Amino acid sequence: MAASFPSDIEIAQKNEMNHINNISSKLSINNDDLELYGKYKAKLPLSIIDEKEVAKNNLVLVTALTPTPAGEGKTTTSIGLTEGLNKIGKQATVVLREPSLGPVFGIKGGAAGGGYAQVVPMEDINLHFTGDFSAVEKANNLLSALIDNNIQSKTRSLGIDPRTIVWKRVMDMNDRSLRKITIGLGGTANGIPREDGFNITPASEVMAILCMAENFGDLKKKLGNIFIGYTMDKKAIYARDLKAENAMAILLKDAIKPNLVQTLEENPAIIHGGPFANIAQGTNTIIATKMGLSLSNYVVTEAGFGADLGAEKFLDIKCVSGGLKPKALVLVATIRALRHHGGAKKEEYNTPSTEKVGIGFANLEKHIENCKKFGLNPVVAINAFPTDTQEEVELIQKRCSKMGVQAIVAEGFAKGGDGMTNLAEAVVKEVESGKNNFQPLYNWNLTIKEKIERIAKEIYGADGVEYSKMANNDLKKIDALGLQGLPICMAKTQKSFSDNDTLRGRPTGFTVNVREFEIATGAGFVIPILGNMMRMPGLPATPASEGMDIDNTGKISGLS
Repeated sequence: MAASFPSDIEIAQKNEMNHINNISSKLSINNDDLELYGKYKAKLPLSIIDEKEVAKNNLVLVTALTPTPAGEGKTTTSIGLTEGLNKIGKQATVVLREPSLGPVFGIKGGAAGGGYAQVVPMEDINLHFTGDFSAVEKANNLLSALIDNNIQSKTRSLGIDPRTIVWKRVMDMNDRSLRKITIGLGGTANGIPREDGFNITPASEVMAILCMAENFGDLKKKLGNIFIGYTMDKKAIYARDLKAENAMAILLKDAIKPNLVQTLEENPAIIHGGPFANIAQGTNTIIATKMGLSLSNYVVTEAGFGADLGAEKFLDIKCVSGGLKPKALVLVATIRALRHHGGAKKEEYNTPSTEKVGIGFANLEKHIENCKKFGLNPVVAINAFPTDTQEEVELIQKRCSKMGVQAIVAEGFAKGGDGMTNLAEAVVKEVESGKNNFQPLYNWNLTIKEKIERIAKEIYGADGVEYSKMANNDLKKIDALGLQGLPICMAKTQKSFSDNDTLRGRPTGFTVNVREFEIATGAGFVIPILGNMMRMPGLPATPASEGMDIDNTGKISGLS
């Protein structure tokens, strides 16, 4: 009987890591520039960024088809592709987001890759890491405290109307009980009673700002631009009115610096920032991406969930704002996800069916079409699972070929870099062809409704967009605040092209429903909330935390 495949944490713990000084030397970074967090983690100074190198080197974006709840392996593919590129002689670095504790202890697990395509130290990265999430949380909640302190003040009050405050507190945990709360109870000494709530930390605008900031000065400016609410006489109030931005920036003084770690094959990995893609922009920091491009010929990065979410936001928001231009795009697909979109039930995901894969291909087909709308011809990576059959693989490859797209079996999970050289060669070929010419989907100068309609119709395949009474009222406020020129960051379910998570495959004949808007004036985008999206997730019936343990030596088990 064949031995079972080791768990992610078992593979990571058996790996002998190299000292971070040796990893930095591969990028020609002076060891004196490293801020060490032990032997295997370090912060990198912003002074390393070189805009000339950024423009010259090659950015590769990894995205995916519409995923199943467990995800389809974008991070694993990104890490494996980086290993594969280095195997074929290219200097490559992977640049990723930091994991959130919510999914780690919830249902999705960590975000340090999987199998033999991981970044390490896996436990540290998936838990508190270098404290960046904590710093974002503290900066966010400092602003909350300053708001409530000003409301209570008798001498320095700005006259904020508590009913108009849109700023929420945050915590990096799935806790549905905190979505809507009442604060300030217990008498005048405890503040003014009002309704409030918590978002999860990756949904904080402070996280979004950290990921959009170009430098420390830009960070402070963006923090000051955070919209809070209105005064009693309808005047808009921003964080700068509370003189909050400098103190908030102080709390982020280390968090703004990207983190250097390593892959299992001792290649460089930069990990920084962690917004979700269904409720935020879903990509790592502009600073980290530019740092990677300053140090490597190839940078592989990923954008969260399906291409309709993370990739669209990466391309329309991050690339336009940061002046980035991807040279290639990898679209991750799994046969289990295609079975899912072909009608398979959860218990049938691992049951071979060319019929279901054939039907489910419609989802992948739409994502391929969408990628081409950005001027990028994707390479499809079929993230391999033991239950895949050759017939199913060949079906995908033939259909992709008819669309002018290569589909390569990616075996990074099982084989590391050795299982990713074919994909690496296909990506290099796509880059060197010079045929990809990135262009955003829309011009920021369009109206808010025009931009939403462009995304809904072109990317989602919707017939149109409907707005609730609340959403239309929010649009009037957005117009009055002069924010029509901001890009759009859709908050939408990751489970479907539509805003209805039960519609699999390639749905048609549907309308997108905008329930309300949130505005991120600091980060620089407008957030339409579609359907029933929540910015504070809840835990599943059986949280992943129940399967975790730590022994007397400090060795962790059950983390994935």
